[in-house]
Amino acid sequence: MILVTGGTGLVGSHLLYFLLKENERVRAIHRKNSDIDSVKNVFALYTSEVDSLFNKIEWVEANITEIPALTVAFKNITKVYHCAAFITFNPSKYKILKKVNIEGTANIVNLCLANNIEKLCYVSSVATLGNNLNNQLITEETSWNPDEKNSVYAITKYGAEMEVWRGTQEGLDAVIVNPGLILGTSPDNGGSGLIISLGTSGIPFYPSGAMGIVDVKDVVKAMLQLMNSEVKNGQFILVGENVTYKELLSRLALIFNKKPPTKKLPKNLMFFLSGMDWLSNKLFNTKRRIVKATVRSMFTLSFYDSSKIKNTLGFQFIPTEETLKRILAEKKKTSN
Repeated sequence: MILVTGGTGLVGSHLLYFLLKENERVRAIHRKNSDIDSVKNVFALYTSEVDSLFNKIEWVEANITEIPALTVAFKNITKVYHCAAFITFNPSKYKILKKVNIEGTANIVNLCLANNIEKLCYVSSVATLGNNLNNQLITEETSWNPDEKNSVYAITKYGAEMEVWRGTQEGLDAVIVNPGLILGTSPDNGGSGLIISLGTSGIPFYPSGAMGIVDVKDVVKAMLQLMNSEVKNGQFILVGENVTYKELLSRLALIFNKKPPTKKLPKNLMFFLSGMDWLSNKLFNTKRRIVKATVRSMFTLSFYDSSKIKNTLGFQFIPTEETLKRILAEKKKTSN
């Protein structure tokens, strides 16, 4: 039986569908307040047999930070896909980020070792990779620099990776995938976060940075292929294309019949707004929306090299235009 953590998230929900499609026996853990029925929204994108497929999942209430419940969830498990994570760039959330992302992953690794799990797949992020000079391509070998202004999210995801590597030193077979910005429809019918919302709104401004993007279907496909291969104890960047924010926002705008952005967003203005956002949080306890780490990423040119996954598996990524058009169709479908 296969265990999936984070099954109600973007990657986990799509992964559950493709595992069930291959007639795998699947157990998925969920937190007490999570909406497992929302996963049906993702299944509905692929099939009309939503309920029959969904009912094949063995759901277990467990938190990756709670060892007793996790211990029960690991019974009779042979492979583990660890997709669960806490995502925020707010420095004030460091303690919970550390507990979920690092301690939670340590718990998963320890239980994998205790239960002689055949293989673990951990979903990390390109945020854990270092930055190259002169806009050179970032590879799996690009060293993490602890002296950089890394976000609290990146720090804890890197710490989680260290727990997985520690597990491999103790005899666990594992693979790590490092996706860029994942494009796809999530269980709550949302798109891929703020960038999709901005691109489809016809916003006139764009930041000057660049990033790597990838289709959620490619992330899942790579995970499945790696887990069903002889590959072990390696990590793989999953980026289908490197794009500037302007280019991506323009593509989204055109597909959604909006006007592409034409005005460069001033970096100093965004840092000023970030400062105002911080002050508002301190004075009035408002929710942080523009943290400095987010602003830095918006104006950083980050280009990634996916040659390793291509060469190892002969992997081919879905063209970005195809992905964006599919998201448009999915948004129309889920809004009806």
